[in-house]
Amino acid sequence: MDQNEAAPQQEQVVQAGADVTPNPEALPNLEESLRLAELKAQEHYDAWMYAKAEGENIRRRAQEDISKAQKFAVERFSNEVLAVKDSLEAGLAVETATVESFKSGMELTLKQLSSVFEKFNIKEINPIGDKFDAHKHQAIGMLGSEQEPNTVVSVMQKGYSLHDRVLRPALVMVAKAKE
Repeated sequence: MDQNEAAPQQEQVVQAGADVTPNPEALPNLEESLRLAELKAQEHYDAWMYAKAEGENIRRRAQEDISKAQKFAVERFSNEVLAVKDSLEAGLAVETATVESFKSGMELTLKQLSSVFEKFNIKEINPIGDKFDAHKHQAIGMLGSEQEPNTVVSVMQKGYSLHDRVLRPALVMVAKAKE
């Protein structure tokens, strides 16, 4: 290798070294970029913390709402039943009552209670003549009857359902198969 060839190689090394030297204009840009990135990171962190706190508040309020709903779920029903109780007390407070007046008072109170049941979708289960259904009826015995087997012959106690969910099954006597 002669000197002319060695000189371009040295220039390349010098030029490569020149790339490594810091550019005074580039440093403020990097510092500014870092500062902006840190600000953005802080904004994102603050937004995340706010969202987290808001989520906790929503969860807490929902639990309070559920608790209140459970506690006061029967409030409307209770208010309606209070009127029925008042009617019963008023009937008992009558001093010159006759059997007829007691009977008419009981009939009116029963109508009032039936109205409350209707308002809240409480339905009577009175299955006389229906096929026995173990979901709605509770058989307490079997009777010989002219009706088809497993048909409800008599109802000892009416059942009740609330929005098609059985509150209390009807106590029934069922026809047994002919021998």
